[in-house]
Amino acid sequence: MSPLIWSLLITSLATSTIITMSSHHWLLAWVGLELNTLSILPVIIKSHHPRATEAATKYFLIQAAAAALILLASTLNAWQTGHWSIMHTSAHTTTIITLAILLKLGIAPMHGWYPEVLQGSTMNTALIISTWQKLAPLTLLYLINNNPPTNILLLTGVISALAGGWIGLNQTQTRKIMAFSSIAHMGWLIITLNLSLHLTTTTMMIYMITTTAMFMSLNTTTTKTMTDMGMAWTQSPPLTTMMMITLMSLGGLPPLTGFTPKWLILNNLCHMNLLFPTIILAMASLPSLFFYIRLAYFTTLTTPPNTTNTHHKWRFKPPLIAGLTPATSLAALLLPLMPMMIS
Repeated sequence: MSPLIWSLLITSLATSTIITMSSHHWLLAWVGLELNTLSILPVIIKSHHPRATEAATKYFLIQAAAAALILLASTLNAWQTGHWSIMHTSAHTTTIITLAILLKLGIAPMHGWYPEVLQGSTMNTALIISTWQKLAPLTLLYLINNNPPTNILLLTGVISALAGGWIGLNQTQTRKIMAFSSIAHMGWLIITLNLSLHLTTTTMMIYMITTTAMFMSLNTTTTKTMTDMGMAWTQSPPLTTMMMITLMSLGGLPPLTGFTPKWLILNNLCHMNLLFPTIILAMASLPSLFFYIRLAYFTTLTTPPNTTNTHHKWRFKPPLIAGLTPATSLAALLLPLMPMMIS
């Protein structure tokens, strides 16, 4: 792919997300979502591999179906209310739009496409799908939060946290592990929409930071399976240590950064007397923490082979290492700054 086409795709990807995030008209938001989907498809299929073709096809079908649902619901809303404003959406159409957005985000039980798309993509493309591509749908959930379907958000959030943790136990591919990690984190994030938008923003920021740091670590060490993680220590012990700390932060271990959103969410649920979702979420975090600890175990406590042909990619990418260091530092050490962010 030529640099000109690549720059056009990245510019279109960024512009489409900004269009959706800044729109107050359903048609304009829908155009931004469609432009966003069309921009990411060539990026997914760039490697010209059958798995990349399959991933791009699945991604297109799911995103097109969700966008069609959003267009249908917004048209019905305009028919009922007489205008296209996102802020004035009726309760029935809000439910349909919420379900369509949850499909776009890959929230359980509508999550089956998400791990397959990430597995068929490159590590950098998987990073974009896991972080940047979630901004536009989440913004629409922010905008329709004046009349949210509370029960649907709570139910899908709990199911997503459970599914992401339990199904992730059976995975050996790092991209699929990160996919189910993203599904579990999105479950926690969706639940915060019923609690506080400020807490939702904090949770989303921490998710973006920790996920970006983890994907950058996996890309730098060319780690695609759990077996590869046993050889990561031979490439760069400092980088492997930072990767292990990032894994623990993703799992939500104190005093790392990832502990903050889970603690605040459980605290808010207890104050609202929602004890049953609180207990389920606390228990759902244990399987996720287990496979994060298992990854850290494979990375630091297993003996790698004595002979390996693994390319020492980290030695030849100083710019990536320079960007990775602040990302992993924020993923691990942002906790002391949390009072300023949530006050």
